[in-house]
Amino acid sequence: MKISYNWLKEYIDIDIEPEKLSEILTSLGLEVEGLETVEQVKGSLKNYVIGEVLTCGKHPNADKLSVTTVNVGTSESLHIVCGAPNVAAGQKVVVATIGAEVFMGEKSFTIQKTKLRGELSEGMICAEDELGLGNSHDGIMVLDKHAMPGTPAAEYFNLKTDVVFEIGLTPNRIDAGSHFGVARDIAAYLSLKSNFKLKMPDISRFKEGDNSFAIQVSVEDNKACRRYTGLTIKGVNVGPSPVWIRESLIAIGQNPINNVVDITNYVLHELGQPLHAFDADKLADGRIVVRKLHEGTRFVTLDGVERELSSDDLMICDGKNGSCLAGIFGGLGSGVSENTVNVFLESAYFDPVSVRRSARRHGLNTDSSFRFERGVDPNITLIALKRAALLIEEIAGGKITSAITDIYPSPVGHFKVEASYSNIDRLIGKKLDRGLIKNILASLDIKVESETGDTLNLLVAPYRVDVTREADVIEEILRVYGYNNVEFSQKINASLSPVVKPDNELIVNQVSDFLASNGFNEIMSNSLTKSIYYNNLKSYPAENCVAMLNPLSSDLGVLRQTILFSGLEAIVHNINRQNQNLRLFEYGKCYKHTGKSNPEYSLAGYAEDRRIAIFLTGDKTDPSWAAADARVSFFQLKAYCEKIIEKAGVSLESLKIEPLENKDDIFGGGLVYKNGNKILMEAGTVNPKLLKGFDIAQEVFFAEIYWDEVLKLYNNTVAFREMPKFPEVRRDLALLIDDAVNFSDIERIARQTEKNLLKKVGLFDFYKGKGIADGKKSYGVCFYLQDEAKTLTDNEIDRIMGKISDRLQKELNATLR
Repeated sequence: MKISYNWLKEYIDIDIEPEKLSEILTSLGLEVEGLETVEQVKGSLKNYVIGEVLTCGKHPNADKLSVTTVNVGTSESLHIVCGAPNVAAGQKVVVATIGAEVFMGEKSFTIQKTKLRGELSEGMICAEDELGLGNSHDGIMVLDKHAMPGTPAAEYFNLKTDVVFEIGLTPNRIDAGSHFGVARDIAAYLSLKSNFKLKMPDISRFKEGDNSFAIQVSVEDNKACRRYTGLTIKGVNVGPSPVWIRESLIAIGQNPINNVVDITNYVLHELGQPLHAFDADKLADGRIVVRKLHEGTRFVTLDGVERELSSDDLMICDGKNGSCLAGIFGGLGSGVSENTVNVFLESAYFDPVSVRRSARRHGLNTDSSFRFERGVDPNITLIALKRAALLIEEIAGGKITSAITDIYPSPVGHFKVEASYSNIDRLIGKKLDRGLIKNILASLDIKVESETGDTLNLLVAPYRVDVTREADVIEEILRVYGYNNVEFSQKINASLSPVVKPDNELIVNQVSDFLASNGFNEIMSNSLTKSIYYNNLKSYPAENCVAMLNPLSSDLGVLRQTILFSGLEAIVHNINRQNQNLRLFEYGKCYKHTGKSNPEYSLAGYAEDRRIAIFLTGDKTDPSWAAADARVSFFQLKAYCEKIIEKAGVSLESLKIEPLENKDDIFGGGLVYKNGNKILMEAGTVNPKLLKGFDIAQEVFFAEIYWDEVLKLYNNTVAFREMPKFPEVRRDLALLIDDAVNFSDIERIARQTEKNLLKKVGLFDFYKGKGIADGKKSYGVCFYLQDEAKTLTDNEIDRIMGKISDRLQKELNATLR
């Protein structure tokens, strides 16, 4: 939100340096994120002065140049060579003195003392375009004869320099969503030291019309429209706004449109109350009806987009059709144009929830909806209406012809809050003077209804939608008093907290360090994602998605069931920027609507779990003369994932490793690691159909570790054993086995056969093709044997390998090649 300093001064009489004021605003909870200087004229005519041409003669060496002497209010006149055809003695002119910067469009140059065709020139007599005050370059700008030489040009032209504060307004502080709201906070702060009064815009001249021309108003939904006020203005002349309104709006980033629309925008940013102006002659039957239309009704908004309405969208209608999405966006057919003569002016208070849902439904975010969503002041609607009506009368020449329509069946009352001095002292950490507390409350429009002993019974104004509890009141007192004014205590309090074992954060950091040291980059994605990703998926059905009640957009409509799609978004983003070799990982939560109660979660029917996702795609290494080109592979992914599981103290030998078969809509092939029936990890290559949907042409390998399940098996016991003194022996078997047999089956049988001396089992070769019967494959398997007490003999080794071979032949129908 942008706040103009000059505009702010219209409501509070201050002269504080902008940098100091930004500190005050930040301490009040209105964090200033930036300061910007806004100039009416580029450069603000620095080093430009009013001058009087004393003499003017022809240049001896140039027919089109003149040599002048100019009085600029100093002891010595300046010698200036001028090329303008209209320069003459006795003129009052604007002079750019030495050091002045002259802007010509995007380019500029600095005035220097120089010689032009042999004659000294100590400045420049300026034309309109050289001053930035017009486009004329036919000759120099000649001023009124009463202009005083030596007067700074900025002072003569009454140029103003403004400072704009960029405020990061938090959602709960919409009471400060206007210049008057910010001024109110500043006044509360400054009132601690002296009495500062706010100046509300003057509406004392307002007079209602005689109803000679009026619009009839009815409200059918008093829940969605809590208050509706309006009046009619006849005979307006729509045209450009005066300079002061245009400059005020431009300073805060608004584009002037016409005087009527600009006035509604001006009052919006002045008082925080959105207004809407209708062309009264376009309102069918001369009526305004606030109601909801049928589901599927088509409506064209001011941006020319045809939108399909929901039966929950509140509309401002005329006697026949919809004219405006209430509190959000006007309609194309009823807005003010250059041909408008009669205006109906609206100022209302719409239900925040209703506006928020409609705005999100249609993907709209306007200045009006921004304020209505958060809750505007229901009691300022009338003030804003009168203020805008008076400005339209003054600027656009109209006349108020109707009485004010004010439909307010259930006035919004003050919030009643109890606060005790003891709790104020306790939460602030300092005992404040009771009178000071009451003064702060009064400056914030919080009235003390009664005081009983230690307790204050307070009435909080309706526009303070965030102050509904005692803690909120105390926070208000503290932010105005100043956090920095609360001294540090000399006492240090400490408490011992039990550490939950295993320490998840520690383990996750260790895993992250391991992946980062192996060239991975961590990504952090939004848990909210697109529901369209889950359409037609068997692995993650769309009905299991946890949907948002008020999604910010359709792209953030549901909570993710898997981290896969977040990673693919990151991958395609990088590939589109010529970064194709990627190693990514993310640690985060996934969510699921289970439809049944889960004792592990407090919210029945929903579940969430923590996961670690790993992505590999592209080349193993960047192109280099020292290494051959090679693509990443599934086995590379598998190695990283198994290492992570081992880091959690989980033995791979205790897990069941099977082909990944029931998620073929996600994976094109891979493995699943299980502990009993619980899945610990799934790893494989991403289904090409999914990749095509993301416009990813290269192969992507993906693994998702179910971290909560891994932590249940966590074991950080460190075992020490002496290095073996006797050698390890390797024996290889070439086995012909059925396609359905997995390496894990071979390893399991081998370890069951020899539990003591068999240390490792590995797969070093795989072949399937010519010379191998259909339905068969060849594995080259290595077995490592070692006795830590002695050297194994050939007979012992042959006996062990014979037993392993026999069991493999018997249980897996394996044959030796």
